[in-house]
Amino acid sequence: MADPIKLADPKLAELRDSMADFTVQTAKHSNSPISFTPLRPPSEQQSKDRASKRLSSESNGTSEGGAGSRTPVEITALEESFRRFAIHGDTRATGKDMHGKNWSKLCKDCGVIDGKTVTLTDVDIVFTKVKKKSCRTITFDEFKAAVGELASKRFKEKTGEEAEGEVFRMIEGKKPVIKGVTRAVASPTVSRLTDTTKFTGSHKERFDESGRGKGKAGRVDMVDTSGYVAGYKHLGSYEKKVTKPTGPPGAGPPGAGHSGGGPPGAGPPRAGPPGAKPV
Repeated sequence: MADPIKLADPKLAELRDSMADFTVQTAKHSNSPISFTPLRPPSEQQSKDRASKRLSSESNGTSEGGAGSRTPVEITALEESFRRFAIHGDTRATGKDMHGKNWSKLCKDCGVIDGKTVTLTDVDIVFTKVKKKSCRTITFDEFKAAVGELASKRFKEKTGEEAEGEVFRMIEGKKPVIKGVTRAVASPTVSRLTDTTKFTGSHKERFDESGRGKGKAGRVDMVDTSGYVAGYKHLGSYEKKVTKPTGPPGAGPPGAGHSGGGPPGAGPPRAGPPGAKPV
């Protein structure tokens, strides 16, 4: 008799057969025990060996990444100063090598050049002596050799190591000295072109007598809407002429309210005997 599931859907029947085979295989391997080997913790001796190896590699300036992978553990103050002067004024510099211009600046800013025993010419000669012929820069090792050459000239009374140590201390911790911004020098040509008293034409109208700009009034013709002609010189004087001064509020004209020469508020003069003056 044919399987009804197989007749209805062959894919469903195939999936059922696969699940049955998986169940049989699982039942076969369920009786065999599986052995697990526990991980052993590292012994104390192995931990000590690793620590000693790491310390030795750090003291030699190498890492455990293998031969050829060197990472500096600590940058000395001398090397830090070398890098600061090496990248000065050059955005593309990496700090690993130094140009002759920066080498001269280092010797000048750190006081190695005194003008007597060590001059700028001596600095250039030593730079040319220590650098490679095909290079225009010096490395840090060549830099130390150049400092040793100058130290013997700078401190003649001391031994080689003492003189070199003195120059190293002069350079350690120093950085390039940045001077003030360069000021523009006033030249006669610039002064003549910027003197507003010598301007002519429309340019002269843009500045007042003190040399200050007038703004929009110096660029645009302002229209006078006051109603006066351009040649009239008594602007505002007419109102002062026709306006009469007025007294305090409430006061009338002199003599108002009475007749004769009596004081204000007095009645008419009284009649006296013949020939008598009025009171």
